[in-house]
Amino acid sequence: MKAGMKSTRVALSAAGLLASFVFLVGAAVAQTAATDVAKTASPELIGQLTKQLSITPAQASGGAGALFGLAKSRLGAADFSKVAAVVPGIQQLIKSAPAPSKNSPAAGLSALGNSVPGGLGGLAAVAGPFKKLGLSPEMAAKFVPILTQFVGSKGGSGIAELLAGALK
Repeated sequence: MKAGMKSTRVALSAAGLLASFVFLVGAAVAQTAATDVAKTASPELIGQLTKQLSITPAQASGGAGALFGLAKSRLGAADFSKVAAVVPGIQQLIKSAPAPSKNSPAAGLSALGNSVPGGLGGLAAVAGPFKKLGLSPEMAAKFVPILTQFVGSKGGSGIAELLAGALK
């Protein structure tokens, strides 16, 4: 009887260790994937965001992706293609953004538009993805001038104004 209990304990311990290992490997792969996106998708922009906002490359790429995704949904195809033309890897950035939760309180805030207190207005649409990245929704407002300045430096003030208008 004691030998059977001992082998059961050993088996459970081994299963627990295996599950922990699988979890850690999965987390490492996810972090590596986010870091890879940050390295390949617009490294200059990601570098500016990480330095100026003191955030990780994964947070920078995910946050930028969420905002570029918002701009894509608000701009016409022709206008968004002008923005996309000056941001290397913009589609990778958009894909790196966490998906917003459909039933989150932040999703409901996005419908309020510019009536949201604190000047976030339309940026409330990215509150969910920012929260998933470990960033406050207010950080979205700090991303916008960096993104628009970057776009302006690469494509001119007209394209920067397109982006800024879409992110209001």
